[in-house]
Amino acid sequence: MITLDTPISELNAQSKGTLMEQLGIEYLEIKDGYVKAQMPVDHRTKQPFDILHGGASLALAETVASLGSALLVDLNNFDIRGASVTSNHVGAVRSGVVFGEARIIHRGKMTHVWDVDIKNEQGVRASIARVTVMVVPK
Repeated sequence: MITLDTPISELNAQSKGTLMEQLGIEYLEIKDGYVKAQMPVDHRTKQPFDILHGGASLALAETVASLGSALLVDLNNFDIRGASVTSNHVGAVRSGVVFGEARIIHRGKMTHVWDVDIKNEQGVRASIARVTVMVVPK
């Protein structure tokens, strides 16, 4: 079971063999209602026009929001499922890393809604995402 006391290294180790590992996503910080991760902008995450792929940005957004929701519920009694991800891509990133920061804006019994900012290393926004996560009783 993961909690806010789970070391970041352990959370990152759980990504082995998953999409997060394939995309190079690494968690950096967790707090109640907040998760930050980074993702490289490289051959794994770019589209053919040599910029960050919007789908990779969406994967980063859902990753940080889903972990945030998992940290807010008792995973012995509930499952977490992404229900909706929408995004406006507002800037192109060609290299380096991007950072996804998820902040909860609605914490209901059955749904959590997160705003996720994705920014480059200079803090310039590349995408703005909204993620809805379902909280499903086991």
